Amino acid sequence: MASVTKITKEDFGQTQDGKKVTRYTLTNSSGANVKILDLGGIVNEINVPDKDGKLGDVTLGFDQVKDYEEKPGYIGALIGRVANRIAGGQFTLDGQTYNLFINNGKNSLHGGKIGFNKKIWDVIEQNGSLVLRYVSPDGEENYPGELSVTVTYSFSEDNKLTIEYSASTDKATPVNLTNHAYFNLAGHGTGHIKDHVVTLHAKHYLPLDENMIPTGEIRPVAGTEYDLTSPVRLGDRLDKVPSGMGFDNNFCLDNNEKLDIVTRVDHPPSGRYLEVCTDEPGMQFYTAYWLADMTGKGGAGYGRFCAFCLEAQHYPDSVNKPEFPSTILRPGQLYTQTTSYKFGLL
Repeated sequence: MASVTKITKEDFGQTQDGKKVTRYTLTNSSGANVKILDLGGIVNEINVPDKDGKLGDVTLGFDQVKDYEEKPGYIGALIGRVANRIAGGQFTLDGQTYNLFINNGKNSLHGGKIGFNKKIWDVIEQNGSLVLRYVSPDGEENYPGELSVTVTYSFSEDNKLTIEYSASTDKATPVNLTNHAYFNLAGHGTGHIKDHVVTLHAKHYLPLDENMIPTGEIRPVAGTEYDLTSPVRLGDRLDKVPSGMGFDNNFCLDNNEKLDIVTRVDHPPSGRYLEVCTDEPGMQFYTAYWLADMTGKGGAGYGRFCAFCLEAQHYPDSVNKPEFPSTILRPGQLYTQTTSYKFGLL
């Protein structure tokens, strides 16, 4: 069946070094839509209906390229070559040690100094989907191997944004891709996420050391504040984990290969819900404690606890933790991931 998704494109300005940025809009027959930039594969808007049928934008973002270049938070962007933190900015692979750019305390975070979030991706439209491609050269950000990455964005009639990733390499290299969209189901500029109700199907999580690196322990959530296996209102939990800093942890998913619903977030006041499916082994649940106060789209104020991220991924620092699921991709292998975000009404 041919896709009924309509794709339009428009100029979105240019980068500080003069590269043109294009914004693509994927619209279904109801008028709900998703807007994506070729800069960093950024999800710029997600416009879906509330209980009154009124479309609202439920993801954080900016109106200008300059803000995406200068402001922190990786808002809406594709993350690579390795998402999340690598301890000490260092790893050893096949007997060789690699030193990465340190940009998060003592760690390397989200691909280094200039990650995939800052690259202009090649884009083609294919059967109602948007196909983005980027070739990361051997040695980029000091990672080994030329990595060829394809990311496909699709938006369905039932308001489901699906992101499919694939990657191949000519040398062994760590790969851990994700998208760093920030969600607020009340609307991107509404302030706080305390009235969101979260269910996350994970019986284990990864405790962190003082540098935000997993200790290596895979700990049961049962009996802890990290137990989200039944619905939890965030306003009742954020000030309890840990020391009031909210969530920024990897949860170990139980049904990761079946593309079952692994996370559901309900927002009773707007009537919206979000369901996330993925085949990844982990989900980084982040409630934006570290998000600096800043001005977003349409003059909206963003800051601490104003949104949440659900980043499907392999576990953080896996390249230094052989007991974790491996992130090493070798020549002849294909990295794949499918993650979807479905928006509906309660």
